[in-house]
Amino acid sequence: MDSDDAELMFQGVERQAELVRTGKVTSRALVEAALRRISRFDPALGAFRVVLAEQALAEADARDAEAEGDAEQGDAGHGDAGQGRGPLHGVPIAVKDELDVAGQVTTFGGAANQTPVTADSEAVRRLRAAGAVVIGKTTMPEFGQWPFTESDTHGTAHNPWDITRTPGGSSGGSAAAVAAGLVGAALGGDGGGSIRIPAACCGLFGLKPQRGRVSTAPNAHLWYALGTVGPLTRSVRDAALLYDVLAGTTPADRWSARPVTTGWLRALETPPGRLRIGYSAKPAVPGVRPHPEHVEAMLETVRALRELGHDVREVNPRYPDATAPFAAQFCGGVRAEAAAVERPDLLEARTRSTLALARLVPEAAVERGIRAGERLAERADRMFTTMDLLLTPVVAARPRPVGALDGAGLLTALARSRPMVAYTALWNVTGHPAASVPAGHGTDGLPLAVQLVGRRDDEVSVLRVAAQLEEARPWAGRRPRLTAS
Repeated sequence: MDSDDAELMFQGVERQAELVRTGKVTSRALVEAALRRISRFDPALGAFRVVLAEQALAEADARDAEAEGDAEQGDAGHGDAGQGRGPLHGVPIAVKDELDVAGQVTTFGGAANQTPVTADSEAVRRLRAAGAVVIGKTTMPEFGQWPFTESDTHGTAHNPWDITRTPGGSSGGSAAAVAAGLVGAALGGDGGGSIRIPAACCGLFGLKPQRGRVSTAPNAHLWYALGTVGPLTRSVRDAALLYDVLAGTTPADRWSARPVTTGWLRALETPPGRLRIGYSAKPAVPGVRPHPEHVEAMLETVRALRELGHDVREVNPRYPDATAPFAAQFCGGVRAEAAAVERPDLLEARTRSTLALARLVPEAAVERGIRAGERLAERADRMFTTMDLLLTPVVAARPRPVGALDGAGLLTALARSRPMVAYTALWNVTGHPAASVPAGHGTDGLPLAVQLVGRRDDEVSVLRVAAQLEEARPWAGRRPRLTAS
């Protein structure tokens, strides 16, 4: 049974949906397999804040009943079986605990909220409309402030490749769940690298989409212009499938991206052609040095891209200084989320320190930070007049031992975070799409990754080249060796 469960859960969401659609497996069987693996492995991983076992099984049964009804209609000559089902019909998916799931508390990684919400967030609503089964909510640091998934209230998430190491953050619970084969995909959020960093630490594909690509409703924004919502997956195709489901905004969203001209999965059917790709190991944050294995992973990717026919050249980017606009929006975002919780007296000590700093940053300064970020985006756009994509490392440091935040005050936590966000945070300020792409494993046995950054609104080129790299050097077949608790 364990090996059968693993085979099912490591398939990825596209294949799982196909198995349900063709009747080779039921949604209930998929959900039961996921629940068994969660029960067996999550006590050591800490990926889930809450597991919605009864609700998920009920949802799975409802999906299976829909499938039976479709099959009966097809047999009666009333249409094709499965015609009205969504592309994720019956597939279990996890959700980061900053997104509303009806009937559950949105904890933001802390203890200050205690009342369940009454409605799904827009992203979760779209998942359900596509047929997905929400199986649980994943762990995060309070308000997603840190690239380490450690919470005073909900504990620490661990890397499935080495449980003594961090899975990154802030979407570390989502990343650990997918990397361990507990679910085929999970939603995360990225306000400074929080999709890409855990994807890099856990050997997953993680695309931070263009700002305004995926709705943050019912909230107008996620950390103002910094935050985006998106999935962590084992494959590029799974990510494209999920963006086909998730892409689009509502009148409640402050930002809205330019619509793509074709479906995301369909876009992968067309090769990217010969692209100009610049590469650089230079971080956007001064004073940070990349780990040599990260530089070598980038250079190995350069060789692979050249073999694929691309024009790949070393560049020396003149990165704009994004410190001030990032800091203003970081402070404003944490302050806005803290103002909405029920029990601010239960916030973590580090968060209270952030709030003390945030009180020195008025709302007008946050808005100036947003406008400054737009100017920086225009400067960054000039880099893309001579190249189509930029290739860099994702993080500067190897995944550190868990406990990065133990006893750490605000300044220490910020200092320990710098090597993790040195390549990622700039693109949150500018809004450009950027993805973490697996690139093998280091001598420590933990995954390596590279970052592909695209022009504004050009996720498609990032996806197409990432798919080429995946085909040239498949990464999904290697799995962590897990030990049951």
